[in-house]
Amino acid sequence: MPTVSVRLSEDANEELETVTELLESDKSTTIRKALGEGLATLRERHAVERYQSGDASVGEAARLAGLSVGEWLELAHERGLTTQLDETDLSFDAERAGEL
Repeated sequence: MPTVSVRLSEDANEELETVTELLESDKSTTIRKALGEGLATLRERHAVERYQSGDASVGEAARLAGLSVGEWLELAHERGLTTQLDETDLSFDAERAGEL
């Protein structure tokens, strides 16, 4: 497993220690969990931005978010996202979803 070093501000280190205690874990495990959840959140946020701007189709947004098309559609529904796609794009995405 690769090793990564980071410098933390005093506030971030204190927050890390607090969360580590809350999770009854060690710092390395807490950092791995936080990084995993944080990266997933960043991917989803990027996908939402691209989708909302019309730069990404449903399939592309799902790929960017690291989700299946079905999971993306659930996320989009939960967040009240509006489609930026035309009828051709929707038909294509519906066909792809049917293949899953």
